[in-house]
Amino acid sequence: MRSFLSCLILALGLVASPALAVAPDEILDDPALEARARALSAELRCMVCQNQSIDDSDAPLAKDLRVLVRERLVAGDSDGQVIDYLVSRYGEFVLLKPRFAWHTLVLWAAGPLALIAGLFAIFMALRGRSARLAGAQAEPVAKLSEEEERRLQALLDKDD
Repeated sequence: MRSFLSCLILALGLVASPALAVAPDEILDDPALEARARALSAELRCMVCQNQSIDDSDAPLAKDLRVLVRERLVAGDSDGQVIDYLVSRYGEFVLLKPRFAWHTLVLWAAGPLALIAGLFAIFMALRGRSARLAGAQAEPVAKLSEEEERRLQALLDKDD
């Protein structure tokens, strides 16, 4: 039982840990540069996988990009220069979080605009519903004729 529990804890630990694809031969000797490289790699999109960072991807292109990032850092580039170099080479798509600029304004504005449009649609629907309910209650109810009143009373008496 104890060994089963140990195996279960180990398996859960492996599943819960992030899947980093950085190979040991890619890791830099300088821990500060390696930390910068990891931070940059987490911001860059794998062009093959497209929904993973290059830090998480096992694709050969992701490995090439990780090596390129490390080469640029060793050469003395700042983080911004590395990002700018990769954007100039691969385009804005290489960034997992696109920059806020005029050409990405629609991308950044789409979410808030959709939220506002949804809230406006809900408001209009509720307003129309309350107007219909108020209109239905405002209509006068037709009085029953004396014949209808007698028939209704007869039916009610019959049920008792």
